[in-house]
Amino acid sequence: MDRKRKWVLSSGALLVLFLGRMTTALEVPLDPKVLEGLPQPPTITHQSPKDFIIDPRENILIYCEAKGKPHPSFSWTRNGTHFDVEKDSKVLMKPSSGTLVIDISGEKAEAYEGIYQCTARNEHGTAVSNNIFIRQSRSPLWSKERKEAIMVQVGVSLVLQCRPPAGLPPPIIFWMDNNFQRLPQNTRVSQALNGDLYFSNVLLDDTRNDYICYARFPHTQTIQQKQPITVKVLDMDAINETVADMYNYTNNLFVDSPSGERRPSFMAPLGQSSTQMALRGGVLELECIAEGLPTPEVSWYKESGDLPSSRMSFHNFQKTLKIADVMEADAGDYRCTAKNSLGSAHHTIKVNVKAAPFWISAPRNLILAPEETGILTCRVSGDPKPQIAWSVNGVPIKDSPKDTSRKVEDDTVILSDVQTGSSAVYQCNASNEFGYLLANAFVNVLAEAPRVLTPPNNVYQVITNNPAFLDCASFGSPIPAITWFKDSQTSILNRDPYVIHNNGTLEINVAQSLNSGKYTCIASNNLGTRENHVYLEVKEPTRILAQPEYMVVQRNRKAVFECKVKHDPTLIPTMNWLKDNGELPDDERFLVDTDSLTINEVTEEDEGTYTCVMNTTLDQDSASAMLTVVEEPDPPTDLELTDQRERSVQLTWIPGDEHNSPTQKFLVQYEDLLHQAGVWHNLTEEEGTKTTAHLDLSPYAYYSFRVLAVNHVGYSQPSRPSRQYRTNPAAPDVNPTDVHGVGTEHNNLVISWKELTGLQSNGPGLQYKVNWRQKDVEEDWLSETVANTSKYVVSGTPTFVPYEVKVQAVNDYGNGPAPEAVVGYSGEDVPMSAPESVQVLVQNGTLAEVHWEPVLTSMVRGRLQGYKVSYWRERSLHQAEAQQEEQQVLLFSGNRTDGRLPGLKPYSLYTLNIRVVNGKGEGPPSPNHNFETPEGVPGPPSFLRIKNTDMDSLTLEWGPPQDNNGRLTGYTLKYQPVNSSNELGPVEEMMFPANETTVILADLKYSTRYKFYFNAKTIKGSGPTITEEAVTIMDEAMKSDQVDLATQGWFIGLMCAIALLILVLLIICFIKRNKGGKYPVKEKEDAHQDPEIQPMKDDDGTFGEYRSLESDTEDHKPLKGSRTPSNGTVKRDDSDDSLVDYGEGGDGQFNEDGSFIGQYSGKKEKDTHEGNESSEAPSPVNAMNSFV
Repeated sequence: MDRKRKWVLSSGALLVLFLGRMTTALEVPLDPKVLEGLPQPPTITHQSPKDFIIDPRENILIYCEAKGKPHPSFSWTRNGTHFDVEKDSKVLMKPSSGTLVIDISGEKAEAYEGIYQCTARNEHGTAVSNNIFIRQSRSPLWSKERKEAIMVQVGVSLVLQCRPPAGLPPPIIFWMDNNFQRLPQNTRVSQALNGDLYFSNVLLDDTRNDYICYARFPHTQTIQQKQPITVKVLDMDAINETVADMYNYTNNLFVDSPSGERRPSFMAPLGQSSTQMALRGGVLELECIAEGLPTPEVSWYKESGDLPSSRMSFHNFQKTLKIADVMEADAGDYRCTAKNSLGSAHHTIKVNVKAAPFWISAPRNLILAPEETGILTCRVSGDPKPQIAWSVNGVPIKDSPKDTSRKVEDDTVILSDVQTGSSAVYQCNASNEFGYLLANAFVNVLAEAPRVLTPPNNVYQVITNNPAFLDCASFGSPIPAITWFKDSQTSILNRDPYVIHNNGTLEINVAQSLNSGKYTCIASNNLGTRENHVYLEVKEPTRILAQPEYMVVQRNRKAVFECKVKHDPTLIPTMNWLKDNGELPDDERFLVDTDSLTINEVTEEDEGTYTCVMNTTLDQDSASAMLTVVEEPDPPTDLELTDQRERSVQLTWIPGDEHNSPTQKFLVQYEDLLHQAGVWHNLTEEEGTKTTAHLDLSPYAYYSFRVLAVNHVGYSQPSRPSRQYRTNPAAPDVNPTDVHGVGTEHNNLVISWKELTGLQSNGPGLQYKVNWRQKDVEEDWLSETVANTSKYVVSGTPTFVPYEVKVQAVNDYGNGPAPEAVVGYSGEDVPMSAPESVQVLVQNGTLAEVHWEPVLTSMVRGRLQGYKVSYWRERSLHQAEAQQEEQQVLLFSGNRTDGRLPGLKPYSLYTLNIRVVNGKGEGPPSPNHNFETPEGVPGPPSFLRIKNTDMDSLTLEWGPPQDNNGRLTGYTLKYQPVNSSNELGPVEEMMFPANETTVILADLKYSTRYKFYFNAKTIKGSGPTITEEAVTIMDEAMKSDQVDLATQGWFIGLMCAIALLILVLLIICFIKRNKGGKYPVKEKEDAHQDPEIQPMKDDDGTFGEYRSLESDTEDHKPLKGSRTPSNGTVKRDDSDDSLVDYGEGGDGQFNEDGSFIGQYSGKKEKDTHEGNESSEAPSPVNAMNSFV
């Protein structure tokens, strides 16, 4: 069980693990503390390999280590008989071990060759090792042989045999020359598995005298070489001449030898088929070497199925097929095919797979309680089928004493009703012709009370929704039963979501937070009970909330990847950033923050996949995003001009690197070295998928072209210019544009145009042929040819008459196309006459309409722009003397005959005149025309003052309006009282003639506020109203009564007593608060300080001001029927004697409709500089307010 996994439980029931009486898998605990004092039969823990080849130069070391309780003793057999170690002085057995050390110095190692077997025994049984076959490594010398030179004809096949001496283990073969350089090998020349060197066909270059075969013996680290072999390769003519010279033969030799081209045939193995055997688990090597000319190619396939691609490989230039870890399925027919241009050859290798014995289920150690039953199984397989033989304590069962509790059935031993003292070691030996397997398994009969092996108070941590496992490893004989409890509950955990495994581990498939807590496992058998406590903590998972996003960043810009994570607060997180699943580059441009990665000045090397990994001790979460770095494309290259014609050429190019941003378009530019060297102009654009552009050209130019690529980032650098391309001159293709005819003087016409560029000239000698004639007059065209200019002046023209003009381009190669005529006008002059029949229609006191007759076109003498009306106010009709005001001007554009004059003043005398306007200026004015405006309503009176205020009367004075706007017919006065609740009383109205400026109002109420509304009027109606306020004074008797009340001693004493009582109550509350009184109001006050409750002032001993809701309401309540400005302020009128001075707010004003803006509440006082005392007597409430 993986101890690194975290196990989880949940509250609920208890699950019981029942183990049957038949036990086959009780493991011996590995904990040394548990093993201490626990009897155990011997177990072989380490031994030498079955086939042990030794180096004769070193001591022989044969391993045999075993464990058991008590510690076992050791003995050896050699070649089936007892090997007495003590009698051989060269042999030493290590203390507390069965390992043999054989000193062979001065001795021959052959004396100790043989088959060795180790036996380890104690009072509970005997274990034996494998048969260890000891053999000495050998590297025999090469037998001397005389080698004759080998002469071969060009093209024939050749085999150079190595035939190394038989060694133990077999040597490694390779071919080299005299300089110890490996001979080159290829498809034509290669080394076979047996070490021979094969030539599919020989060449003249194969001639040499140092073909040397080397054999390296790995155990002795020695290398031996064969005698060099000489090979001479001759062509046909050389062979005939050589042999003829030697034997005086004149005949041609080797005529029938297969020296020419031929089909392939196999050199190894021979024939069309062969057979090969392989052992299961070993390595299968199949080889096919063919000869032929040209050199054949070898291929492989399996006739009865596919080649095992995951376990196979080709070697020696496809001539060897190697299959590792051979399986039964690898048996079958393998066909190799050799093929060249002349044909092919085939060879089939039939592969048989055999198997030495191999384990299916090896016997396992048993720990049984008395009277229990156990089974030992020894299941093996192999081909041919292995024979199984059982032994007990190293003695074949058939030769051992009969035991009624033991029954052997082929590969199974059944032990029933075992008894104390019947412990033993059983051996299973399975063998066939290819090998054997030997296994020891002990049966230990024990009676042990339970032991809990899991450490106490272990804390297991797991992430929510993950499986949880809590260990309860135990040992006992009989096997203890395991039960689990959670927290303080007494119920057994025996239902979902709990699962108890056979080893006592408690599992919860999906752990939740409610599964956290304390768990108790109890191990019990008939000899006792043990318990253990563990703890489970279920943590919240780590989750990436804001994952990094795919970014496309321009080179040298900044890239920022965000990675915001949520994790369990009790776990310590660690944030790591990876690039392409590796570490970030060691570069200061990479800045790692708590929840982000910043890459400054990104480059192409920064591209890749970036992953943020958040690790805790229990889990992790990760998220990845790619970074793509883009930049301007590289410039195109290899510009080439093709399909060259008089007026066109085709340009091709090769695009540059796009740098991760697809090319959107290509921009083709040109430079005209003849007319504008060094200046590049845009010629055309092509789509980003094209690499060719058809370019239309102009004559008489020396072109060079370049191309720029454009992607989402921007423009590339220009490509290198193409070679120069020159076009021949020709007549102009176009005429000048923007042709105009405009006069600058009254007797001329200026003809202007936009000159052609050098590229548009199409040839040398560029000039302009200017043509003109008066329109609608039967005249011939007049013309003039000019050069290097963009205008021509025609003099002596009539004033402002239409002309037809045209300009044509010409050069040394001809004229341009026929130009189109453009209409222009000769110069203008100021108008000669003024508008006539001027009339004015007055609409009202502020608006009039003016009408006139238009001026004849011939008298305008230019392009009509409009009519200019000038008007001014001479005087008011009240005044006899003129008071001319600033002149006003209105321009009515176009051919108008009327217009409106707004903003006039009523009852006034106005004067106006009119002029016509053209492009040259203004004409003479029309005669002045006078008109009068009618009367209107007057403006507000200039002032309204209140004087001589008494208890029941007062005096009003006023001034006439500044703007009468007509003849005044009189004045209207309205007034009404205002009570203490700001309500308005009945309205009184009075009328006054225009010549009066004062009035005395009598029969008013004493100590009362009055509001006055005053305006002037004409026959057109009343003008705006001004307002004022005033208060009549109090009666003296009432005034002195109130003053006496306020100065009475009893009243003063009463007020002081009330103040003292309030002060004492406040002090008592203060003392209680300082003592920390336990009343909820205090706690709330401490927790929530009210900003409106002010503490007692220290400077004057008074308390903060308190205001009732009623007084607040009254202080802000406006007068009924009055209006308050939107900004909440009330401005004081300019009058020095305004009644607003009595308002508490200090300011007030009258609206234009006569309503008063202000507030009426509390005490009203005038400014002291006006010298008026307050008419309002003090009250007890006022006195209390002043005291507080």
